[in-house]
Amino acid sequence: MNSTMDETSDEPPTSAVLLDDCHFSQVIFNNVEKFYVPGGDITCYYTLTNNIAPRGKDWVGIFRVGWKTTREYYTFMWAPLPSGVSGDTAVQQQIQFKAYYLPKDDEYYQFCYVDQDGVVRGASVPFQFRAETEDDILVVTTQGEVEEIELQNKNLLKENEELKESCTSLQKQNMDLQEQLKKTQELQSGFESLKSNTEKLELELNSLKKENKHLKELDDCREAELHQLKEQIQNVTSEKECLETRLKTALDHMDQLQSQVLNYEKEVENLARLDHDKTEQLESLKEENRQLRTTVAEQGEHKEELERVLENLKGTEASLSLFLQNEQHQNRDLMKELEEKKHLFQILQAKKNETDKENQELREENALLRRLSQTADASFFSPSQHQIPPPAMGSLVFGNPYYASGANLEARAADVASIRKCPMCDEVFPEDIDTSQYEAHVQSHLLECPLCNETFEKSNKQVFDDHVYCHDLENSSEFSSAV
Repeated sequence: MNSTMDETSDEPPTSAVLLDDCHFSQVIFNNVEKFYVPGGDITCYYTLTNNIAPRGKDWVGIFRVGWKTTREYYTFMWAPLPSGVSGDTAVQQQIQFKAYYLPKDDEYYQFCYVDQDGVVRGASVPFQFRAETEDDILVVTTQGEVEEIELQNKNLLKENEELKESCTSLQKQNMDLQEQLKKTQELQSGFESLKSNTEKLELELNSLKKENKHLKELDDCREAELHQLKEQIQNVTSEKECLETRLKTALDHMDQLQSQVLNYEKEVENLARLDHDKTEQLESLKEENRQLRTTVAEQGEHKEELERVLENLKGTEASLSLFLQNEQHQNRDLMKELEEKKHLFQILQAKKNETDKENQELREENALLRRLSQTADASFFSPSQHQIPPPAMGSLVFGNPYYASGANLEARAADVASIRKCPMCDEVFPEDIDTSQYEAHVQSHLLECPLCNETFEKSNKQVFDDHVYCHDLENSSEFSSAV
């Protein structure tokens, strides 16, 4: 619909028009006809007041009446810059519009001066493009001139009213636009509020997701702890089975010790029988006297060795007692059997003391025989004919006390070393270790209940804590019953 002049191909600067910001009085259009005959060029005359400073991109456009923005021009021409005129005086300017670019309808149009910022600086009265009729021809007389002036004044008043109505309409449109703008701003603020609420909800959702993830991690940790507790229960069960196996091994070892004590009793009986045989062989005391001295010395060493063995047995007995107390709720019968074995050991100890006393009497008797044998002939007895062969090494547990053999001493040392073995950690102690040190080592593996003196291994500390906790529960229950 719109067209431009041949002189330029650039589009003029335009903008949305707010009537409150327009300055229609800064450019005044002069000699505007009511009608312009179609098919001919028209010249636009206007005056630049001292309130406007013309610039290179100012332009004059033809607009259809009722326009709302400067983009609705029908055609335009660039406004020429005035030359040689100071800025404080009014300047007359003119522009010619070619007929080719002018409208062809009979609508109302008007000239508008627009600066390079797209702001309207002046507007003319409305006009039309149509042929002049007879009604438009005036009779020129003096009276007619007066009537023509009056008619022009009426027309100007009418045009003024129309302009006022147009201005009112534009103001109303402006108010509507402002209300729409206000509603748009309210919608924008509502949108911003909804956007803010949406962001808050997203943050809360992310927080809930993180919390849910944390709860899942806690659940995984609880499952891992439960699995670990199950493994601990299995370990405790396996340790219990291992302890039962070790207890059985300890009982078997006690049976072996009992068998060794019985063998020792038989050995003592053999020694007594040997001493009786020596009494019947008084004729061979001279040669045998030397062997008796050696034998008595060996017997003293053997006695010390037996005492150390008995101390080791006592230490073993103490460690076994502590170990059996740890399982006494399951092994009451075994404790009774151990007490019987202790009693049997005491009986054997008494028999050993009696044997030592008999040996002492035999030594005194041998000393008397040696004094008697000093008057006998040195060749009367033959040691090779009357010497009693020692019993076989395999028949006596501790060996023949009258036959000093290095292999027998090594066997006894190995047997004592096997007795000095910790039932908790299987550590073997040397033969010369003190019994108190051995018992202290065994005690270091145990925990003793302060309420019932029951002992537990330190590796089963959880069982020990549960045991003490059961005592606390029992005390609390008794206290509640008393109250």
